[in-house]
Amino acid sequence: MTRAELRSALRRLSLRWRVAGAFGLCLALVMTVLGVATWNLTTGYMLDQREQSTLRQSEVNVGLVDKALAEHSDNLTELLTGLASGPDSSILLSRPDGWLTSGRQIDPRAIPAALLKSARDGIAARQRFTADGIPVLAIATPVGSDKSIYVELYPLLELDRTFRYLSILLITGTVVSALFGVALGAWTTKRALRPLSALRGAAARVARGDLTTRLPHQTDPDLAPLATSFNTTTEQLEQRVRRDKRFAADVSHELRSPLTTMVNVTQVMTRRQDTMDPTARKALGLLDAELRRFQGMVIDLLEISRADQDDITETAELVDLDDLLRNILDSRGDSESLLDTDPDTPLVSADRRRIDRVVTNLLDNADRYGGGAVAVTLRRRDGHARMEVDDAGSGVPPALRERIFERFARGLHAGRRDRDTGNGLGLAIVADHVHRHGGTVWVEDRPGGGARFVVELPEATA
Repeated sequence: MTRAELRSALRRLSLRWRVAGAFGLCLALVMTVLGVATWNLTTGYMLDQREQSTLRQSEVNVGLVDKALAEHSDNLTELLTGLASGPDSSILLSRPDGWLTSGRQIDPRAIPAALLKSARDGIAARQRFTADGIPVLAIATPVGSDKSIYVELYPLLELDRTFRYLSILLITGTVVSALFGVALGAWTTKRALRPLSALRGAAARVARGDLTTRLPHQTDPDLAPLATSFNTTTEQLEQRVRRDKRFAADVSHELRSPLTTMVNVTQVMTRRQDTMDPTARKALGLLDAELRRFQGMVIDLLEISRADQDDITETAELVDLDDLLRNILDSRGDSESLLDTDPDTPLVSADRRRIDRVVTNLLDNADRYGGGAVAVTLRRRDGHARMEVDDAGSGVPPALRERIFERFARGLHAGRRDRDTGNGLGLAIVADHVHRHGGTVWVEDRPGGGARFVVELPEATA
């Protein structure tokens, strides 16, 4: 893996796990340094103690052998046998006429040549090596006046087992410490990032429209300004949104009465348009169309302001969507052959008036912009009630599929100003009502052409 790939992989990790990994790596490095130092100090000390004890023992044995050689003793073999310190120790005596051995038998040729050469040169030497699979400490000392060499091999089996156990212990301790460092880093980071997690959750709730969200008071001097700033900003945003909603509602209510009067006057004038000249009739027709559009917009604004103030939990009831769809189609004069439902239709817990408005707006949208509805489908899917409204239009471009659910967004028809053109609030009301019921709404391509508006609402639980 290249350095760039490594950096890219690290960036993909979350901050929590990067910090946890850094904790583990640092602790592993510290434990490695301590382990190496402990290994060197411990093994060095134990080897030194072992060598010192064997040297003292070897000096005593060399003295006895040297004395026996000086006295030309005939029981030299028995002496060497008595000097063997254990079943794994070996004693070898090089004489001009050959080798004498006792204890564990080994081939004299297994003794390092450099060790024997040093002893022949009159210098006592020691060396560690493995003889027939057993680690030993060999001490070679010149004895006698005939250049004999006394060699004693001390087994290091127990010391070797101790070293292996110590190495396993140190390696295991390093690995466990690294894992503990990762766990400690993850736990510490989780606690350290808890305020940020709370901030992220609060921001997400605000983004979903819950402007009453506030962060709890913080006593930490580093976190208190952040919580205070967030709460102040959210409170100001809530007040501004409330003022805007109240303004829209007040304006809509104030406009409703004069607008109704203007529409009624226009209807009276329309009934007498035969007495008007062509120019006046044309102007009256334009006025009538704009007033009707204006009246529809005011009604939609009132619906939005009412939706912002009402709580759907107070008006929720079990709604049979099959019956609701049939009633809507019947009231609009549409054929019920458009409707395709499952035999076991789902029930939803909802505000019937809002869901009625959702379906009505989707059908109106299909009539205005999609050449009319060609199918209305109701299905049960994964614990949700799924309604689909298909139209015969040209479909909705992917770039506009989210934008058309915004307020006053009219998509490809933004430049039209005729009698049948909407005001850009119908689909916004649909999205608002659906989201308030915990559902989702989107538009996709209909197989065969046209658009398909899909609404999914949580199915009512028993």
